[in-house]
Amino acid sequence: MKKLAAEAFGTFWLVFGGCGSAVLAAGFPEVGIGLMGVSFAFGLTVLTMAYAVGGISGGHFNPAVSVGLGVAGKFDMKELPGYVIAQIIGGTLGALVLYLIVSGKGDFSGVGGFASNGYGEFSPGGFSLVSVIIAEVVLTAMFLIIILGSTSRLVPAGFAPISIGLGLTLIHLISIPVSNTSVNPARSLAVAFFAETPALSQVWVFWVAPIIGAAIGAVIWKALLAPAEE
Repeated sequence: MKKLAAEAFGTFWLVFGGCGSAVLAAGFPEVGIGLMGVSFAFGLTVLTMAYAVGGISGGHFNPAVSVGLGVAGKFDMKELPGYVIAQIIGGTLGALVLYLIVSGKGDFSGVGGFASNGYGEFSPGGFSLVSVIIAEVVLTAMFLIIILGSTSRLVPAGFAPISIGLGLTLIHLISIPVSNTSVNPARSLAVAFFAETPALSQVWVFWVAPIIGAAIGAVIWKALLAPAEE
């Protein structure tokens, strides 16, 4: 239960902190944090929670990461259903708290896209479904390679959360204009529940593509990059 609680808390913080920065602070007049600020916010949520609770659960906070680590032999796949459920619950609670805050604004008239992910008309830059799938697969694969490499026995201990957090920051800097950046099915589903766009009808892409990408990243790591003792 402590592992599942850690995953729920971590995913709550990722959704509330990352999506909250986009919804509340990105476009605030004159002092908004913009795309770069949102990118760093997502990275910081993972960095802080990896240090806070990563020692309890492994610090996945992402169903695709759990699948990828399972493919790489770093995670017992028997635990996958519990982890995914905990991540979805934590992420959805994060989105709910964010919704309650946003809806309390004096001139509230709706949440709009609510930092949801999308393609076509609902991509921030108008990118096609194919472009979004390619971006999500490639970036999630690279994220898994960063995670596996950073936690390798050949790397100095204690620095993995920094590398992983900065890796997620870079991923957002690249792909916010493309898909609003998912690489995390739980994050995508959580905000889609509240968005006033067809985010729920498109959320399948942000489950399928990241999970495929994570599995590809794990296979590449095992086949080409993993140290011999691993």
